[in-house]
Amino acid sequence: MDKHSDTITIGLQIEDIAFQVGEFSITLNDSGMESLLRDPDTSLCDSTEAEDKYENIHSSHIFGSSSSLAEDKTHPANDKSPLRPKSPGGSFDPPGCLEKYVGIVTLPNQVQQKAVKKGFVFNLMVVGESGLGKSTLVNSLFHTNLYMDRCMPGVSEKIARTVSVTKNTIDIVEEGVNLRLTVIDTPGFGDAINNHESWKAAVHYVDQEMEKYRKNEIGLNRKNITDNRVHCCLYFISPHGHGLKPIDVNFMKALDQKVNIVPVLAKADSLTPKETSNMKAKILSEIDKFKIRIFQVSECDTYNEDLFKQQTLEIKRSIPFAVIGSSTVVERNGRRVRARVYPWGTVEVENPSHSDFVHLRNMLIRTHMQDLIHTTHYVLYENYRINSLCRNPFLENV
Repeated sequence: MDKHSDTITIGLQIEDIAFQVGEFSITLNDSGMESLLRDPDTSLCDSTEAEDKYENIHSSHIFGSSSSLAEDKTHPANDKSPLRPKSPGGSFDPPGCLEKYVGIVTLPNQVQQKAVKKGFVFNLMVVGESGLGKSTLVNSLFHTNLYMDRCMPGVSEKIARTVSVTKNTIDIVEEGVNLRLTVIDTPGFGDAINNHESWKAAVHYVDQEMEKYRKNEIGLNRKNITDNRVHCCLYFISPHGHGLKPIDVNFMKALDQKVNIVPVLAKADSLTPKETSNMKAKILSEIDKFKIRIFQVSECDTYNEDLFKQQTLEIKRSIPFAVIGSSTVVERNGRRVRARVYPWGTVEVENPSHSDFVHLRNMLIRTHMQDLIHTTHYVLYENYRINSLCRNPFLENV
């Protein structure tokens, strides 16, 4: 009788036992007590199995078993599980390839974020005779007004003054991207009766900025170097002639080893389409004849998009760019466009059938600005630095 009462007491205690760990719970029901009453050895085995099950659940919950990792790998892409690491762009890893995904594909995003945070610098030089529309074209390209306070000199002042170099800097912000634009102008170029060596002021400025950059580069503080080197030179060619003038050839020959030269046929609205085509062919033939190096648009890669390839092809066909500029906005066919209005009709600035303005803007800003900067630093500047070291091999600390 005492044995029987002790057995019942043990069974009741086992029935009330509950193991709870986190969200898991194990409770022995009446069947466990019945089996204990029927066969003490069997009930003891069941109790041992329950304890083993509890240990497995406890260790799996704390340390993570292989089965739980396998379940984590099959989570969908939109799963918000903290076990799925995020890329710097904010997106989860690609589904189904967690063990193969390293993350190097996010490097372009990291470079882009650093570049946008730092901002961009572009230095543009415009050279040409007065009255060819240099200022108007620059304002049309960047939708700004850099020459609000400029006063136009008289005829006598133009003849007497020498060539000078002026700079105008403006910060342009577009959708969080900051560009510091510096436009270098050369007032007085080509205005004198004797224009012999009128290109020397521009050459001196280009060499001066190259030398400043070189000295800063070999100095102690290289972190905050200001880049004032000329990345591109728009050279304006007069449409009222028969190709290049001697001053055009002398200027481009003097600077073609120091800066990216982009020839521009100014005031294209004063020429007919046939005259424009003949003038372009004449300019290109003389550039080849005098062995003048102008900026060459690089070939497209196989992975480039079709739109980029088409734009590059149109840019190559348009050199030298026959352009017009205007800050006047008119209403035409229900659209507001920048144009020049004449008694015989309206010339739209951004109409490819009227001028090459769109192709010049695409090359200068939208497709090849980084190529211009890259060529300036790794080709033109390196040539200048090597020549400088060759002239003074024992005085440079490199």
